[in-house]
Amino acid sequence: MNKPLIAITGASSGIGAAFARLFSQAGHPLLLMARRVDQLEALQLPNALCKAVDVTDLEALQSAVAEAETQYGPIDCLINNAGCMLLGQLDKQDPAEWRRMYDVNVLGLLNGVNAVLPAMRERQGGTIMNVSSIAGRKTFPNHAAYCGTKFAVHAMGENLREEVAADSVRVITIAPGAVETELLSHTTDAEIIAGYEAWKESMGSVLVPDDIARSALFAYQQPQHVCIRELVIAATKQEP
Repeated sequence: MNKPLIAITGASSGIGAAFARLFSQAGHPLLLMARRVDQLEALQLPNALCKAVDVTDLEALQSAVAEAETQYGPIDCLINNAGCMLLGQLDKQDPAEWRRMYDVNVLGLLNGVNAVLPAMRERQGGTIMNVSSIAGRKTFPNHAAYCGTKFAVHAMGENLREEVAADSVRVITIAPGAVETELLSHTTDAEIIAGYEAWKESMGSVLVPDDIARSALFAYQQPQHVCIRELVIAATKQEP
């Protein structure tokens, strides 16, 4: 194939599915990973290997990467998109929700990096995109644990970028604002969900997943010597 392989975690819905559709339209073969493999297959994209992968399982990630590269060649871009958002106040929230967010948003991201980075450095090229959030740049009510995970994504991404710059590997952090996805449904506090929905309505409209995917494709399509280090994307009417 003329275009290199793109790997996407959390590709079964929302922003991940939008990444998959847009990069497929651009002619790339895909490695699509998520826990819900049926939803990956339902995308019906050509030249797409769909694998049931939980990003907290490093061996499963490594196995999927090896299978995809045997079929389509080296992964040129990994999009670390898998994540969960469990909003709550620290004095009330179930600590299991903190652990789940850190397992997926932080350790899962590190697993993805670990699965592709050695080969990228050896080839002296490649791109890693980490999907963070505006909540990785500033704090929001009921977001303390979640913000912690996304601040970690920003810090790890910038540190990694510095470490691999000499190897011509790009590291890009994508920080969306409010986007219309199923992410909010992960939260278990009905009052917090209602408040978040009211906040979105106050803007008139929020972003849709394709808005993020178009921006990511633009950053990826720049020449390898150009690294757009961070993309912060929000609805025009979103104030914070």
